[in-house]
Amino acid sequence: MHEHLPTIQIAMGAAARMETLHPDMAWMAYERTRAIERVNGVPTGRFDEKAMQSRSGHTLSFFFGVAMASTPVAERVTRTVRAMHDRVEGVRPDGHPYKASDPDLLTWNYCTQAWAIAAAHKRFHPNPLSDERMEEFFHDYARMGRELGGANVPTTKKGVDDYLADSLPYLGVTMPTVELLNPTAPWRYPVWQRPVMTLVDWAIQDLHPQWAQKLMNTRQYPKPVAAARRRMVKGLLNGFRDGKIKEVYEAYERVGATPQS
Repeated sequence: MHEHLPTIQIAMGAAARMETLHPDMAWMAYERTRAIERVNGVPTGRFDEKAMQSRSGHTLSFFFGVAMASTPVAERVTRTVRAMHDRVEGVRPDGHPYKASDPDLLTWNYCTQAWAIAAAHKRFHPNPLSDERMEEFFHDYARMGRELGGANVPTTKKGVDDYLADSLPYLGVTMPTVELLNPTAPWRYPVWQRPVMTLVDWAIQDLHPQWAQKLMNTRQYPKPVAAARRRMVKGLLNGFRDGKIKEVYEAYERVGATPQS
């Protein structure tokens, strides 16, 4: 599920966009992330590129530490993230308090991640797992959600899908979601890069369930056009060697397995 880096990167983008539909997550990111450029404390609408790269690297390190490292390493990086969450709290503009360590909020985050990894894997991975094997992923990956402090973490695909859908009454599109928290927004890139980023940005939102696409106002294409665009994205994502990084090969070697070609 984690071995193909381009697929995981798309999944991370889809999960991050989904997360910001929760107002606590949107305002927490707006007020706390150092990836947003600020002048005299006021966001400019641009990202701090160095801080963004650092933040993305930390996130990717956590994902691969949990999925591909030895058990002691996975447990250590999880404890590190929990300690970071314990220090993050604040109050939204409407007076509602938030905490990064809130068990229900952590379950929401876990579900967006598990859903996104599975959805991106099924659509874009060059050799996707069967539905039965993917159920094993949901069962096993739930431990990460519990270790991070989530409450009543779902352990099946249906459970994750139902949890996200049942959260709809609490969700909404707030200012941070539409203005500040989308690093793949085409307008952020030079003109010559925008056609590709427009496609990638759509592909990330196209993974979302229909109720989330309605909230995001995702552009809808006729089915043949949408299918062709998905094939284009899959071709782009699978054009980078085999998509594996050093840690993936090390994980296979540690357990005595041979990476699939």
